[in-house]
Parts: sequence; structure tokens; C-alpha cells
Amino acid sequence: MMIYTVTAHTGKRLLAGTTSLIYIQLRGTEAESKEQNLNHLQGFRQGSERAFKIHCKASLGELVSVEIYSKPFMGLLHNQWFCDKILVNTPEGDEILFLCYSWLDSNERLILTPAKASLVFQDINPIAQRQRTRQLEEQQKLFRWRVYAEGMPQVIDYDTALALPAEVRFSFTKETEFNFNAGKQLAALKLTGLADSRRSWESMSQLEVILCENRGKTIEYIQEHWDEDEFFGYQFLNGLNPMMIQRCSKLPENFPVTDDMVKDSLRGSSLKQEMKKGNIFLSDYKMLDGLVGNVVNDRQQYLTAPLVLLYSNPHGMMLPIAIQLRQKPSKENPIFLPTDSKADWKLAKIFVRNAEFAVHEVDFHLLRTHLLAEVFTVATLRNLPPPHPLYKLLFPHIRYTLQINIMARNRLISKDGVISMYAGVGGESLATLLKRATASLTYSALCLPDNISERGLENVPHYYYRDDGMKLWNIINKFVAAFLSHYYQCDAHMQKDTELQQWISEIFTNGFLGRDGSGIPSSLQTVTELVKFVTMVIFTASAQHAALNNGQFDFGGWMPNFPSALRKPPPKEKGQTTEDTILETLPDVSTTVNIMAVLRLLTQDSADQYPLGHFPENLHDEEVPCKLIEEFQKDLRKLSDLIEERNKNLELPYTYLNPKNVDNSVAI
Repeated sequence: MMIYTVTAHTGKRLLAGTTSLIYIQLRGTEAESKEQNLNHLQGFRQGSERAFKIHCKASLGELVSVEIYSKPFMGLLHNQWFCDKILVNTPEGDEILFLCYSWLDSNERLILTPAKASLVFQDINPIAQRQRTRQLEEQQKLFRWRVYAEGMPQVIDYDTALALPAEVRFSFTKETEFNFNAGKQLAALKLTGLADSRRSWESMSQLEVILCENRGKTIEYIQEHWDEDEFFGYQFLNGLNPMMIQRCSKLPENFPVTDDMVKDSLRGSSLKQEMKKGNIFLSDYKMLDGLVGNVVNDRQQYLTAPLVLLYSNPHGMMLPIAIQLRQKPSKENPIFLPTDSKADWKLAKIFVRNAEFAVHEVDFHLLRTHLLAEVFTVATLRNLPPPHPLYKLLFPHIRYTLQINIMARNRLISKDGVISMYAGVGGESLATLLKRATASLTYSALCLPDNISERGLENVPHYYYRDDGMKLWNIINKFVAAFLSHYYQCDAHMQKDTELQQWISEIFTNGFLGRDGSGIPSSLQTVTELVKFVTMVIFTASAQHAALNNGQFDFGGWMPNFPSALRKPPPKEKGQTTEDTILETLPDVSTTVNIMAVLRLLTQDSADQYPLGHFPENLHDEEVPCKLIEEFQKDLRKLSDLIEERNKNLELPYTYLNPKNVDNSVAI
């Protein structure tokens, strides 16, 4: 008789234990054990480790998998079990680790494979090969692609978060906390009677009453400085969307700014001279051209597609020097200047900030972080089995992404979602903008070093997003290169990894819709190519999402700085705007507070979140990857210290790419 000792480790998270019946079966290259009930009447307590003996008539050979199965106790009582891992000690003296870190639902089966990382061509044992193939087939049944809308990245084929497999859903803690915070925000609005009020704001000062009592220093700073040119320009570099601005060496033909218009701003210099010095910049919102504003609270809203010309002055300040609110120049489309009346200039900047809301939320935030992270998640779950080293590397960066995106589709961009109901870019314009953004998306735009170079922003002063982002990109790249080079010791190894090649193929086909012009590779031929692509995947899901998400309430809590909708069309001539005109143009009370509630919810910290480099699951049982993770964490701590030291000298600290504030994944 051969005896196998099985130790089951229950997770320490809330409600990880279970009273359900847990069955286990060991499979080896020579035989398999009988299915055995592990818990009988005892159950599994949260954080417990329980050992069991499994008796077999003969050796099972080399263990290739463990299958666990859950049944309701007495056919009635059932609850989920969160299993961290299964440790098996064989009669031959081997200790084999099988990682789980998943919820096991009632009447659900999970197949676990040895924790040691392996590539498909390294599994020469035919039984192990069949087991690996079977595992992938099961994953592909669970995680299916769906066309959400033509011309947009495909999504996971589930309508509700509750329908998702348990292993990719929120933890109990996160789900309870998220729903509580959402209810708390909306309840507060209902109690104050603001959520349904369609009246205009009577004054800017009246807005102060709806800011939460625990607002931070950043939102107070923005409330004080939002209409100043210096802060308006600062936001193009370090605000919610530091991705639009680019160096301008020649004015677009449809933006006829003259030297006479900007002579005061340039202090006697000319546009040609300042362009030659590299001091003139452009932010062009042409992607919004022709979009019709949404109807909000039964009233038509208005979208513009502005062009903004900016000047980096000798003091290192980025200042706006000209704004044209629509793409086609005409007498009814004036170019607004800082020398115009205060009201004219303020309203022009407000229209730009509204355009910022549209492109930020739809293109840079929704598409380039959430939807792309979902593409990477689904492709990973479908094509890489858990023993694959790339699966182990990416797993922390796909946590909760599927659930948060399903919730976003159901609560934010659905027909009755908050964006559809309270944003000028809602409705048909949202779908059109998403399609335009997808069609223009490029690989280089997602790779920070390439993106900074393409936009000509290498030497712009006080560009903290670039400074911190480049350091973070390089730290991730160093870690990824060392990790992947450990497993792919030559390009040939990578080329014959069929699982990896199918992974990148699905990303290209289902995420980027097979567009060769995107620059996204459809296959990977060198380890160098793989390292760059995986660096982009991790940076997108962690750092880029943090930069574009975490400051939403900071920069948008003071509504005039980030209006979601505007109720009057852009002015056709100068000299007609008053402070009352501005208040009549800004969102009504209902729109303001409903958007504010969402922005606050989406930037709330969670008890169940993991900063970049902090991995709750120990997916590696080999010395090399464990050491690389320690070095990665050390590099992140050094960067965090550097950023905190720099921020001590800043009037408005830039904190969004401090590794302490960057989540591993798109989880909110």
C-alpha cells in the first residue's frame, strides 16, 4: 500500500472556510487515486492547514495533477471554499506543490497542476501533455470572447459579474465594500435633495457645499486655482490626462493663429522662433469633431473639438496662448486669447476641460486601460495554463479586471448608466468615439518611451508623469527581462511555444481587431520583442491605469475644472459671455452631483487591494523568480522614496505614480 500525505491550505481572507464537502483525486503518469472526501464533518476553517492520508494500491507515478471538487453538505448547505494550495508528499519522498488561490464553488471542479513553471514543449510526458491540453480546453469553455460592439475590442462573454467563474470574481471583502461605498455616496445625494435637481448653480461658491467634508489638499488647491492659466497648462502635463499634449513645429492649417494674436504671451518673440526653440505645444481634440452632444435631463448638451496652443515660458510654466473651440475656422469660430475678457477666456477653457472629460474617460481611461486590460486578461486565461511562466508573471495583473469591467458596462456606459445619463459624450457619441479611438490606437502609443518620443516631450520641464512613468517603466522592464530570460534562454524557445503564440495572436485579433496598422505584433519572434510587449501589458494594467484613474475625484470633484456636460453651445463671437452665461453653460445640479459621486467611488481605496510588487499569492516555488521579485520590490521602494522626497518641494505633489499608490491591476 502506497500512502500519499495531502495538506490542504485554506486562505486567510474573510469567509475562506467552508462547510461543503471537499473531494480530491490525485492523477499520475501510472495511475490515479480514488476520489476521497477530505473534510467529512469537520469542514475547513479560515486560515487552517489540514493533513490527510490517501491510500493507493500502487505508486501513481509522477504526479501530473490534483482535482478538487465541492458538494453541498447533506445536499443542502453549501458555501465557497478559498483554497490557497495543496501540498502532496509522495511515498517516494518528493514534496510537490499545487497552487490554487481560487474560490471553489458548490458542484465545481478545479484541476491543479504542479507549481513548477514549465513551457509546453518541455512537457515531454504524454500524460502531462494531455492534462495541460485538457486544462486549456476547460479554460477556453469558461472564458469566451464576445463582440460588444463592432469596431471595438472584444470582451468577456458574461452579462453579469455573478455569472463569472468564482476564481476571477471579487473577494467577499471587496464586493461588500464596493457596494457599501456606492450606496453611501448615492444615499448622501438623495438625502440632500440634490441628485434630482435640474436647476442651475446660482454661483461658484454654492458648489462648495457639495464637496465632501473629508476632501484632500489636492481638491482644495484645484478649487482655488482651477481658472488660472498656469494650472490650466499644468494639467496637460500632470493632470488626469497627460497624454494629449505634443510639441508643435508647424501650426495646423485649420488653426490660423497669428503672431499678432500671441505677441503679448510670447513677450515680443514670434511663433516661428519659439517653435524652433521647441517651446510651442498643441493639444488637438479632432477626434471629437462632428460628435453630437447627449441629451441630459431632457436638455441638449454640446460637445466641441478644440485646438489649444500652449507655450512653455522661460520659467518652465506651460501656458495656454490660444484656443479655437471647433475644427473648422470661420468668423463664427473665433480664436480666444488670454487678452480677451476674463469671462470669454474662462468659458473657452471650460469647453476645453469638457473635451478633456470626453477623451479622458472614453479613450484614455476606458479604452486604453480598462478594455485593453480585459483583452490581456481573457487572452491569458484562455491560452496560458497555470504552469506557464507568463501566466504566473501576469496573474497578479489581471485580478478583478473582468468583474470591474462588467460592472462598468452595466452601471456606467449602458443605456441607463451614469455616463450615458449625465455626460455630454454619452449615448451614440460614446460608441462613435470608442470606435474612432480603437481605429487610431497604436502599439507605440501604449509604450511610454515611444509615446514620449513621438510627442516630442523628452525635455519639457516639470513633467512628473513622464519622469515617474519612465522610471517605473524601466523598473518593470528590468524585472520582466530577467524573469522571461530565465525561461526563454534563446529566441527559438519562444518561437516554438505554441501557447504563447496563440496568446499574442488572440490579443492581435480580438483586441486590436487584426489591424496591421496598429503596430501590435500578431506573433513574437524574439525574446526582446516579448519583453517589451509584456512590459507594456503590466505597465498598462498598473501604472497607466493609476495615472488616469486615481486622480479623478481630485481633479473632477470641483466640477468647473472637469465638467461632464455643457448646456449651451460654444460662443460664436467674443464679448458676449458673462458670469451668468458660464453658470448657465455648466452642468445642472443633478448632473454635477451624480458625476461627482461616481468619480469619488472610482477613486476609493479598498481593503482588498495590492500595490505594484505586492503579490498575495506565492505562485513561484523556484529560487530564481523569487529572488527577482525581491529585487523588483526593492527597486520599487527606492523609486517611492525618490518621489516622496521630490514631492516635499512641490506646491502640488504628484503622487499618482508612486508605486505605493499603483495597484497591480485594473481593479476599480
